[in-house]
Amino acid sequence: MIKTAIVTGGTKGIGFGVAEALIKEGIQVAITGRDKKTVDEATRKLNEIKSGLALGIVADVRSLDSQNLMVQEVVNKFGGVNYFIANAGIGHFATIQDMTDEQWHETIDTNLTGVFYGIKAVHPALKKSEGYFITISSLAGTNFFAQGAAYNASKFGLVGFSQAIMLDLRKDKINVTTIMPGSVATNFNNHEVNDADSWKIQPEDIGRLVVDLIKMPSRTLPSKIEVRPSQPQS
Repeated sequence: MIKTAIVTGGTKGIGFGVAEALIKEGIQVAITGRDKKTVDEATRKLNEIKSGLALGIVADVRSLDSQNLMVQEVVNKFGGVNYFIANAGIGHFATIQDMTDEQWHETIDTNLTGVFYGIKAVHPALKKSEGYFITISSLAGTNFFAQGAAYNASKFGLVGFSQAIMLDLRKDKINVTTIMPGSVATNFNNHEVNDADSWKIQPEDIGRLVVDLIKMPSRTLPSKIEVRPSQPQS
């Protein structure tokens, strides 16, 4: 039976790299994003790898109703959910004096509350499949930095949240892992990827890591994984 994954924020960057790796393994993948044009284009590219395995859904992780509807659409289309990769995230970086109320709430609501809504929505399906819930945090979840108050708070919180639900959900035979990448070559925070980013982790590397996790023997759970470039920036 073909297995099914959901990847939030799956239209670009780490999320797309994860979706691509899963599809290459023959896994059906539903990617989500807030912009229909971007979702449709990413879905088209994924279906070029293996036709019919990708489903694109416009959804907002900041809304529990949106997440519930998204999960139900995936279940209706594919019959269930085996893996959920909570990847959607944003970053606003400013001193506390300059950080706006809107920027604070958008960061926390997307990076932390959005993951809470994700597991609330998908829990029944993952319990049924004895599935896997993977969160994409960051080394910013343990290492604070100037102008990172909102981002650090969201990622520190996500690491704690992920580890706590890992303990809660083991009784339902649902595995939970949080992946904490360092520098990744993506367009995050409006960065333009270029040749100078070759030293960084690549999105497909995180995809490979996700594939390795879901192939682990069921008796073994790597609950928190830090991953960083093997060499510093030259």
